[in-house]
Amino acid sequence: MSTLVAERVRVGSVAELRARGCTLVSAGGHGIAVFAQDGRFFAVDNRCPHMGFPLNRGTVRDGLLTCHWHHARFDLEGGGTLDPFADDVRTFPVKVEDDSVYIVLDDRASAQTAARWLGRLEEGLEHNLEFVMAKAAIALISGGSPASDVVRTIGKHGLRYRARGWSMGMSILTSLADVLPALATEDRPLALLHGAVRVAEDTSGQAPRFDLEPLPATQVPVSRLKSWFRRAIEVRDQDGAERALQTAIAAQAASETLADILLTAATDHVYLDAGHVVDFINKACEYLDLVGWDSASLVLPSLVDGLANAQRSEEQNAWRHPIDLIELLGPHLERLTRVAPGHAALDGDFDALVAAILADDPAAGLEAISAALERGVAFADVAQAVAHAAVLRIGRFHVSNEFADWDAVHNTWTAAQALVQALQRAPSLELARGLYHQALRVYLDRFLNIPAARLPDERPDGVAAATPERLLELLDREQQVAAAASLANHVVAQGEAESFIHVLGHAVLREDAGFHSYQTLEAGIRQFNGLRERYPLAARRTLVSVTRYIAAHAPTSRALFQTYRIAERLLRGDDLSIAVEE
Repeated sequence: MSTLVAERVRVGSVAELRARGCTLVSAGGHGIAVFAQDGRFFAVDNRCPHMGFPLNRGTVRDGLLTCHWHHARFDLEGGGTLDPFADDVRTFPVKVEDDSVYIVLDDRASAQTAARWLGRLEEGLEHNLEFVMAKAAIALISGGSPASDVVRTIGKHGLRYRARGWSMGMSILTSLADVLPALATEDRPLALLHGAVRVAEDTSGQAPRFDLEPLPATQVPVSRLKSWFRRAIEVRDQDGAERALQTAIAAQAASETLADILLTAATDHVYLDAGHVVDFINKACEYLDLVGWDSASLVLPSLVDGLANAQRSEEQNAWRHPIDLIELLGPHLERLTRVAPGHAALDGDFDALVAAILADDPAAGLEAISAALERGVAFADVAQAVAHAAVLRIGRFHVSNEFADWDAVHNTWTAAQALVQALQRAPSLELARGLYHQALRVYLDRFLNIPAARLPDERPDGVAAATPERLLELLDREQQVAAAASLANHVVAQGEAESFIHVLGHAVLREDAGFHSYQTLEAGIRQFNGLRERYPLAARRTLVSVTRYIAAHAPTSRALFQTYRIAERLLRGDDLSIAVEE
């Protein structure tokens, strides 16, 4: 057992300190303010825990110390604050001996436990306090806490305090947690802060969620529970669907079985809710991979609302006129029922399948997919080709289009990338229907490539030798889409993909990013890694396309990044009154 290291520092005589009211002393590597109040002495860290203002310049009244910067109030006795945005201030034991006043410094006084910071993170989430969440994320990760503990704490809040269930905030949290290993070490707490803030925004002012219980008898075969679940979703019966799902969870169905129940229902209709339904199901499963499937009863039922109430694309005009895509789809879904799931790779057929999906004739893409599946090509391999076709819509999206249409091609691509992950997790004939749905969505986006922007490898890009860090300079200015794409093409072709991904991650995290930018970063890294060995050009084009999207959405005001940097400096012990060079 370790022995506490204690040090006594003399502040002055009792008479001197009473006469001054407040005495500032340097000890333990920073300033400590000692206050004489009501015949006693109190010592606190002189830095306000909110923004670092010197507390010796504050005011004491009735045992409360008020900081003059943002008027946070602290109890001198224990350092607790009446204002949650500020955090508690550290206090030190004071001893009076032989008419002298001493501060006692020890390891216990300086310890900031993981449990305490997780508690502060929860409080920040509850009250939507960005600065508190920033300090907690930095302290936890720099203190060695597992990222999964931070993700679990944020996720529990996001799932419990939003009655409508799974949200964009939860998808953002999971996306950023998924890419943590690919980010620079110093950006990982910042990524978790973004996740926490977006979850807190989604739950702010919302009613909590109350889960339904499983059925009393959990011996019902899972296959029957699956059919009950699909039938309930078909008629938008949320309660029936949730109880069937909770019963399957209580029966300890395997994780891939639970995923299959949800994903099958999601592809019983065409391209639900602009692809978000499959995307959210996939993200919920990835969240469980991070925190443990023992949390399935909290996580998976949160998807039921979105699944039951999703818009079905067969009900939309664009899918019915001027070409009835649903009618065109029918024969291929019939052929799919006779396919034996295969394990072959596309290899040399990859580019041809991508080209067919991008063709102006929707029948060409459907036929190419059916032919590949009938040759025994693995579902996930076909899905990779569909996803690559979708990302090329972003790579060739011309800036003469309306700005909002970036999101149209983005939604198609991230839904396609989610389908890749889902088919790797729980491949089935039912889920493979999504391949056709996705291909038709890529077809519907064809006009957003007219005129088509040329990819950098399709033209002379004129980029001189450049480093990945050059991207940050480019994204300090608007309308750097072409220049950023050329830079990405150059550095990835030079074998600097990992360094470029570090910089790309920082470029997203320093912005006040929207939902789609986080998705783009995570899906881009996944798709790049999935293609780089067999299809290196396709992998490079993926990062080029992703960079175009991110460049189109930068810069922003970067307010959250400023909050993060202040919290970082404060925890490091910096004097915030000293300006930092930009």
